[in-house]
Amino acid sequence: MIIVDKKLIPQEILKDSVLVHLASAYFAIGKRLEQKTKCSQTRGFIMSTLRDGAARNQNQIATMLGFDRTVVHRAIKTMIHEGLLSERKADTGRALLVQLTAKGNKYREGLIKARRAAEDKLRKEFRPAQVSTLIRLLKRVAALEF
Repeated sequence: MIIVDKKLIPQEILKDSVLVHLASAYFAIGKRLEQKTKCSQTRGFIMSTLRDGAARNQNQIATMLGFDRTVVHRAIKTMIHEGLLSERKADTGRALLVQLTAKGNKYREGLIKARRAAEDKLRKEFRPAQVSTLIRLLKRVAALEF
């Protein structure tokens, strides 16, 4: 059995399911990167919306990512407490804007470095033609209408 999102998937389901294999690979990679960086995917995605000095409110971030506002709010509060984000009142309206701090930018750079190292390792496992084929096939899967 393979563990995906802490649930066991029986081999008889896994052996014939392309979608389960895709999900399994995605979650396995995500979990390994999360363990290595000590950063959840949610936090990483939030930080990516704030790159290049962007300042956004929590609702904007939740909408951009397609995440529940409560999940984003909790993650942001923790990240503010850890000094990764700063918060300030918007020039207009009541919204509070969050932005990466210097510590947050440095932390994000470490996440990017870890992701690139994982990417490099993956590329060393496959020949360039295999990587090309994998990317092409993944794009086709992503474009399928169900």
